[in-house]
Amino acid sequence: MTENELLSERVAGGILPRVLTTFDMVAIFVAIVLFITNAAVIQSAGPAAFAWWIIAFVLFLIPCAIVTGQLGAMFPGEGSIYLWTTKAFGPFWGFFAGFCAWWPGVLVMVATGTLTISFLGVVFPAVGGLSVQEQGGLIVVILVLAAVLAVLRFRLTQNVVNVVFLAYGLAILLMFAAGIAHLAKGNPAATNPWDFAAWSPSAEHGVNFANWSFFGLAVLALLGVEVPLNMGVEIRQERAVTRYLLWGSLAVMVAYLVATWGVMVSVPAGESAGITAVAQAVGIGLGDWAGKLVALLLAAMFFIITVVYNYSFARLIFVSGLDRRLPKAVSHVNAQKVPDVAVWIQTVLAAVFAAVAFVVVPFTAARPADAQTEVYNVLQAAVTVIWCLSIVVLFVDVLIILRRYRAQFEARRLASPAVFWVASIVGALASLVGVVATLSGSWTPLISNDAGAITLFGAEIAYGTWFWLVGGIALASLAVGALLYLAGVRVSRR
Repeated sequence: MTENELLSERVAGGILPRVLTTFDMVAIFVAIVLFITNAAVIQSAGPAAFAWWIIAFVLFLIPCAIVTGQLGAMFPGEGSIYLWTTKAFGPFWGFFAGFCAWWPGVLVMVATGTLTISFLGVVFPAVGGLSVQEQGGLIVVILVLAAVLAVLRFRLTQNVVNVVFLAYGLAILLMFAAGIAHLAKGNPAATNPWDFAAWSPSAEHGVNFANWSFFGLAVLALLGVEVPLNMGVEIRQERAVTRYLLWGSLAVMVAYLVATWGVMVSVPAGESAGITAVAQAVGIGLGDWAGKLVALLLAAMFFIITVVYNYSFARLIFVSGLDRRLPKAVSHVNAQKVPDVAVWIQTVLAAVFAAVAFVVVPFTAARPADAQTEVYNVLQAAVTVIWCLSIVVLFVDVLIILRRYRAQFEARRLASPAVFWVASIVGALASLVGVVATLSGSWTPLISNDAGAITLFGAEIAYGTWFWLVGGIALASLAVGALLYLAGVRVSRR
């Protein structure tokens, strides 16, 4: 091993097969980043939603892609942010950054399970009528089925992902077509998307600091740019690193814009912010059958997203096992050369969370549905805060690495150092806005956040019960990450 080379850098490439093409990486990128339901959630901003999307693309998505492209070109090993932070700051901080990126992935799998059920409920009313506990049981089934698919031969699993990815694209095109069809029938737009006056700083939801929470929402909808490089050694050609970032970013930007337009034009303003409004828009514009078809396609895609999250984030703890930051067993691969133990560890953790949030807590509460909503939203918000913090680390990593590894940078230089400084500063600030937006705005009316507020540049940052719950759980999770490193190293040394 050369100086500063990790064991995982040296051996992971000999354990895991190189199977991923540029198209595969784009499909993974879209599955990780593009939650098309955000095109409905952002409808509360009205026509200004497009302005907030564009600002978030420029100030967050593009800086993330620039920085990730350079780091991936210099160090295309397994584990992305885990590897890069170790290069920049050493083993503890590398593991800690990897934990901050990994933990959200585990709990997001529960969110994708709930979205799968939501869209199935559009087509099959019996599914939508399940009790909270029954939904929890179904989510566990979804998690297990996703894990079974994730531990098959990687090429086989990725082929399935690619097919559903194409269906996802069709569903999004139908959302856009539905808006066109709705207008072509002589119907007025439910909300005028061309009302550029709504972008004005003086407008109710216009571009000003007082409406900064819309920017935070858009940032949260774009997290995960670096995740496909968790599988860095499994890419066939190095050029796929920069190509997936280019084409994947373009696909995400176009998809969010056209889906937002389709929902805004078709769905009445009072209903457009619901997560299933993306399917409802198609039903309004193209007919009930088309709406149900899109709902089925989205249910299939969110199930596949669960698979992609599982195998992508499993690589983070797989490399930690190789480097003895965690017990050796975590780095086990099955006969298909897939990190199966890591996949099943994540599945069990996600299933436990689902059981607690959907079964245990509601069973002991007077209002089961409310209790489930509170627990679910608080934990999802807490891991979102952690994920945003890990992205701040990503932007710091590139600045340290450019100085520390000058030879590697010059050999694989993608842009001037000034570009990375600008991208890092802008992107880190945008990430911090995502953190503050999550802490400030309660995701459910069941939990208040009205104890007080701080005004900064016209932006009102609220605090209260929601703030302390989410912030406290995020801090506790970070402490667990540090303790897990110490315990893992001790066990590995034994």
